Amino acid sequence: MRMLMVGAALVMMTSAAMTCSAMADDDDDAKGAQKLAMQGRDDYWHCLAREYSRDSNQGLSEQDFGRSVAGACPSERQYYRVALLDYLTTQYPNIDAGAHLATANRAVESAQKDIVTAFVKHRPPAK
Repeated sequence: MRMLMVGAALVMMTSAAMTCSAMADDDDDAKGAQKLAMQGRDDYWHCLAREYSRDSNQGLSEQDFGRSVAGACPSERQYYRVALLDYLTTQYPNIDAGAHLATANRAVESAQKDIVTAFVKHRPPAK
């Protein structure tokens, strides 16, 4: 339940951008790219949720957990980044690729930040 609330902001942000753009363009390539980007997002979030739930994280500080999350799920993170980049390039071909890459990187960073925030808010207080 907590993970649903934690990911709500990123999911809403990413989904809104993808949904609004997909409605404007019925192109099969765009729909395929959208589907892959959403699948990448979901896979990455599920992987981060598994990382969040590990018992070995119980005693970690916020900084240590943040470093752990930043290094976790490398293949899921990269797939999400590439799929989102492909989607943005398909939807907005006239925008510089660097801007799309920056957007994809911010989406990944946002997911990591959200999971660290949830970790800090839900860990037991120090004794």
